[in-house]
Amino acid sequence: MKRVMFVCKKNSSRSQMAEGFAKTLGAGKITVTSSGLEASSVRPEAIATMQNIGIDISDQTSNALSEFKPEDFDAVISLCGCGVNLPPEWLAREYFDDWQLDDPAEQPEIFPRVRDEVQERVEALIAKLNSEAVAS
Repeated sequence: MKRVMFVCKKNSSRSQMAEGFAKTLGAGKITVTSSGLEASSVRPEAIATMQNIGIDISDQTSNALSEFKPEDFDAVISLCGCGVNLPPEWLAREYFDDWQLDDPAEQPEIFPRVRDEVQERVEALIAKLNSEAVAS
């Protein structure tokens, strides 16, 4: 089972939504966590936006990337363009991608759009990682 780390600047919105989708849509297929270049708190708007589609992320916590070891993950996904700021050992994982999604914290009205973009990307990621696992 592939181990995925979603990373964002503060681990408060995009990475939290990605973690929620991956835990729900990837149950039994991948293991997942999220972190930030710095820890903060999960934004209430992210929780509400996910609850609107039946996914509860209210128990998730914001964690700093420094709390984790890169070798514990197969895939690392940056959601905010912060990949350039990640330590090299995080970029050298089996799979790395930088999705560069808009920050809804700066424009709360775009939370639903960003949530839907995150869902599409997470679904594609799960399919990709599972097809690679089957092929190997």
